[in-house]
Amino acid sequence: MTSDAEVPVRAAGCVLWRRAPAGGLEICLVHRPKYDDWSHPKGKLKPGEDTLAAALREVHEETGHDCAPGARLPTVRYRANGRTKEVSYWAAEATAGEFTPNSEVDRVRWLSPAAARARLTQQRDRELLDALHAALR
Repeated sequence: MTSDAEVPVRAAGCVLWRRAPAGGLEICLVHRPKYDDWSHPKGKLKPGEDTLAAALREVHEETGHDCAPGARLPTVRYRANGRTKEVSYWAAEATAGEFTPNSEVDRVRWLSPAAARARLTQQRDRELLDALHAALR
């Protein structure tokens, strides 16, 4: 029998991007006041929820934006609160929407890829920018 501590926490998210007015790309990062960190929009799956559906739901909940999912990006695994967390990611182009601050996310920033890389708190999130770049080539 498997204990809860051995079952990974499943989550999903997107590296959300849009075309910048002056050309190139902008990446959307979210600030979570609970952790005081900058990351890509993501969150835990609801029971029975498909990973892509969860990723799109989380993007909308955290950023206010709808998006068009693209390439599947690497799944990220790490330890959080004594458990393994597995986050499935997709590249996703923002299509419409507007951010409203909420209890989970108090700020979003649309940044150039270089500025996003510098702002991201975790190295694992920076590696997703490389995967996005490769997927969009």
